[in-house]
Amino acid sequence: MPRYIVRLHLIIPLLAALAPVEAFAEGKVLQRVETYAVRGTTGLELYRSIGEHGPVLGASRAIAHTGFRLTWKRDYQQRGAACVLASAIPTLVITTVLPEAKGRLPQALKRSWDIFLAGVTAHEAVHAGYIRDLARDIEKATVGLTEPNDPGCRKIRQTMQPILGALSTAERRKQRDFDKESFADGGQVHQLILALVNGP
Repeated sequence: MPRYIVRLHLIIPLLAALAPVEAFAEGKVLQRVETYAVRGTTGLELYRSIGEHGPVLGASRAIAHTGFRLTWKRDYQQRGAACVLASAIPTLVITTVLPEAKGRLPQALKRSWDIFLAGVTAHEAVHAGYIRDLARDIEKATVGLTEPNDPGCRKIRQTMQPILGALSTAERRKQRDFDKESFADGGQVHQLILALVNGP
């Protein structure tokens, strides 16, 4: 396999976006990190192990993944004939799955692995940021929403659905575009992979 000389431009605030609990409006964000085991004595072996054990996304496996569960405590208030969403308190649970190298690694490989893992962690932190943005955008777009003739506050829930759908679609598009850029030739994750595979 040809060797590549690559320059890594990494932003490594290693777990800056992976704090255990973060205040969020009146709700909260819980961030969790799970790991899966990979083994190898070379960068190529570790990367192959990622391909065998990484989280399954669709028909393939990923290096890492960030998913979430978002629930809301919403206060719908009847004001005359109108219904108003007076408040919406979120609970957001973000789970990031990362590879963990098992076994003792040669010193040079450990350095290479640590750079790779830090870069992947930084990449997933961006995904987590998009998820937090989604929750904030939902809060901004829906709190104060009023349905003028809605006794029983039934119509307002239907009114919210296209708003929520559009915000969710926009978030998924940002996530896809970010991955496409990162995995393209010369992208951040592409460079990380080349450095790991062609390193010690």
